[in-house]
Amino acid sequence: MTSSAPDIAQPAGRETILVRGVKKYFGPTRALDGASFSARAGEIHAIVGGNGCGKSTMAKVVSGILPVDSGSVSILGETPSTPAESRALGISTVYQEVLVADESSVVDNIFMGSDRLFSKTLSQERKVARAAELMEELSGEPVDPHALVGTLPLGLKQWITIARALLSEPRILILDESSAALDFDSTERLFAKMRALRDRGTTILIVTHRIAELVRISDRATVFRDGRDVGVLEKAEITEKNLLRLMTGEDRSAGHGTSVAPVPKSAERAMKVRKLAVWPNSKQFAFDLRRGEVVGVAGLDGQGQDAFVRILAGVMSPSQGLVQVAGRDGNWAPVRNLGEAVAGKIAYVSGDRKREGIFASLSIFENMVMPLYREKKRGGILSFIDRGTLSTLFKREAENLLIKFGVKEDRITSLSGGNQQKVLIGRGFAMRPDVIILNDPARGIDVGAKSELYKHLHAFAEEGRAVVYLSSEIEEFLGFATRVIVFRDGAPFDAFDGRDLEPKRVLEAMFGHTSGEGLDAPYGLRPGAPHPAGEGATRTPVLENGLRVRVTVPEHLKPSAPTTLEARPSRTAEHASSTVPSRDSSGARSIPATIKPIRIVEFSENGTRIEGGRP
Repeated sequence: MTSSAPDIAQPAGRETILVRGVKKYFGPTRALDGASFSARAGEIHAIVGGNGCGKSTMAKVVSGILPVDSGSVSILGETPSTPAESRALGISTVYQEVLVADESSVVDNIFMGSDRLFSKTLSQERKVARAAELMEELSGEPVDPHALVGTLPLGLKQWITIARALLSEPRILILDESSAALDFDSTERLFAKMRALRDRGTTILIVTHRIAELVRISDRATVFRDGRDVGVLEKAEITEKNLLRLMTGEDRSAGHGTSVAPVPKSAERAMKVRKLAVWPNSKQFAFDLRRGEVVGVAGLDGQGQDAFVRILAGVMSPSQGLVQVAGRDGNWAPVRNLGEAVAGKIAYVSGDRKREGIFASLSIFENMVMPLYREKKRGGILSFIDRGTLSTLFKREAENLLIKFGVKEDRITSLSGGNQQKVLIGRGFAMRPDVIILNDPARGIDVGAKSELYKHLHAFAEEGRAVVYLSSEIEEFLGFATRVIVFRDGAPFDAFDGRDLEPKRVLEAMFGHTSGEGLDAPYGLRPGAPHPAGEGATRTPVLENGLRVRVTVPEHLKPSAPTTLEARPSRTAEHASSTVPSRDSSGARSIPATIKPIRIVEFSENGTRIEGGRP
């Protein structure tokens, strides 16, 4: 096949993708079992479904990565059978895994595969300029095109894969969980780019588990279940209720919004942090984690929340400060590295499964239970692995998290990305920790598995253990987190009570548009801890437009407190009746009003103070 992508956009409404009765098997596993769907030019079409339903397999079929066992596939009137043929047709794909070469530069990663064997499409100078332009447009910030990709955060790596796909100005763009590594602000920029491409006639195929996102962005949605298409929804029909009804085969409401966030039964602490600074130039802070609570951690990408949870888990070291965990013997032990964290019964679950989670060459069973090999052994000095006990543990966690697999001896890479993530979560639970720290763990798992995860974490907290849960989706905290801490500039910026959480307020805090008074509230960084005198008095309020205004009270206007008991006037009956707070009929204390002078300070139009003011 020698077709090449034309430069003109496709007529809006023309059918560009037509798949009929496709079947695809991987050994005994039926990934696609007679699936069909179609997409048009100038539309954003979503493929939705639970983990293992065949979404990503279908994306790979359309991309020419996987041949079909039966059925028909027509892409722009052709049937691409290799990635090269797909690219020639004008198909670009951003895969679920963040595929980058960490040892290479940003520009080399973006232009990877764009050159022919004996010729180059652009000079190196033009490539550098184009890479810098694309990355700033997509990420919203300047990115050094010569920087090594391995030194960049996961969100920027995802933008590199998206930039690579957009280089050729594709006629069909396939995004397989492409927003999983992006925060809210980045996702909004991606949506704006998708809409611009759609309006030019590009067909955009999006595979995602983020139901709230696809409700906003999709023009049509095809729902898959067990390898088959079970329904197509038009724009007005794409609601959470309709999607979940088709995905599960049941009529049920979404998520966990009706559940109640766990509340600790006591003030007993599981972890404490003192004088912590995640970066050399960031603000120091203290933090207490109580037994029986779920603490949500949020923030825009790169604001320090990721470093914070890694420090708690012993994965990385803080710039300053000390992290301690309460042992089962009642003593406090430092957490300075991963070994001390494991000894302190702390488990860590990463959302970056490819880099920090799975062992690609090992089986599903080994990936889940390998940390327990030393603990679950028998045979004295011979130290045989107790596979019977480990198999029981594996079976329990696999059933709890609804993991779909053939046999447990299969390589973990035989699973879908979402099921791989479930294995990592199961590993964390199997270690029977006192504290579990999860770094965006629901990335790539379906809504049913999310509900099961929330349920298990609730039960985990109710048993007197503790959870720290970082998420890039604010909706995950609703009815789930006891409290939510928002990071900004490498330190906590504000905190919110999970019992009456407002997503809008959390989002405002992420952009720096709240006062930060929640940090000193009973649900703040140290719930129930007494604050030093004057703490929080200098906190700067923020107006609705984001302007910070510092208000100071002159010393001579502040109420003076008596320093000694002798300085107080005698407590006569008359004095007591006029100055001592009394109680009304309901028993509430009523404090008499005291008249105090205030001074109004005036400023001119250019901002200079007018001396004297008005009394």
